[in-house]
Amino acid sequence: MNRLLACTSLLAVAATLSAQTPAPKPPPKSPAATETATIAGKAITITYSSPGVKGRDGHIFSKDGLIGKDPTYPVWRAGANSATKLHTDGDITIAGLAVPKGDYTLYIDITDPDNWVLAVNTQTGQWGTVYDKTKDLGRAKMTMSKPMAMVENLKYTLTNLGGTTGKLTLEWENHSASVLLAVH
Repeated sequence: MNRLLACTSLLAVAATLSAQTPAPKPPPKSPAATETATIAGKAITITYSSPGVKGRDGHIFSKDGLIGKDPTYPVWRAGANSATKLHTDGDITIAGLAVPKGDYTLYIDITDPDNWVLAVNTQTGQWGTVYDKTKDLGRAKMTMSKPMAMVENLKYTLTNLGGTTGKLTLEWENHSASVLLAVH
């Protein structure tokens, strides 16, 4: 009888403990990502969330597409979730736009889905669907191309081109947009 009572008690405790163990969280739909490059001894970092196309090819950048539903359209947070962050340890120039060292938010104006314009905004820490154009430091035209294959997950690349120059590239779906940058 004592054994039966002890076994029943252990079973009850085990059931209670297993019921309290939370289920593992699924991976985020748009995982956090960071891209960093050192150019002329200065670190440049982009922090963003990387959404996936998930079968929506051709339905991302159009007016009626995924991004067209954002309240800031045709300006896009250039990622998902929180606004995309740019940090530079030195003064840089992005396609002719002077950007002092510090922290910024990146947006993309996709009024023309085939000719993007990068907006460097001085407001930081906001959710991606909050955009104040009056806080733009400035804008820079991006060079557009097509990636070799469809890009499932949004990706930023910072490339050191040697000396004081580099390139920032954003690729997603069937779009690739880049700007040259220089460190001073």
